[in-house]
Amino acid sequence: MQQNDLKNLGKKTEYVYDYTPEVLEVIPNKNFGKDYFVRLISDEFTCLCPITHQPDYATITINYIPDEKLVESKSLKLYLTSFRNFGTFHEEVVNIIADDLIKILNPRYLEVEGNFSVRGGISIVPFVNYGRGKFETLAENRLAGRI
Repeated sequence: MQQNDLKNLGKKTEYVYDYTPEVLEVIPNKNFGKDYFVRLISDEFTCLCPITHQPDYATITINYIPDEKLVESKSLKLYLTSFRNFGTFHEEVVNIIADDLIKILNPRYLEVEGNFSVRGGISIVPFVNYGRGKFETLAENRLAGRI
């Protein structure tokens, strides 16, 4: 993949406010021979409560150990923005994000955490992770450590 193959980077930003996983793009990982973490944090995430249609705000943290692909950051921003008018529960949305990233990246390891703002006196912080190969044990241990 060449830089000029990317649809969003370096172009005028056109935001879509309805869940659009198709905007996610990948770039080659030139360091795929190494194991290393990539941390992506978005503190401007918004989705809608599927019942009340009131906005819910969160910081979404994505940690992953890439294999041959990296997520292109502008496409990730557009993807996360696409949840703005999408009605979903907090627990569901972190699973959707994880599933979409696993599908396009095939990472060695991935975790997604949503730190949602307090609503009705309760803050919900769902966490989901995935590991393959030698990172299956890491996934099990990280999840067990969250309980």
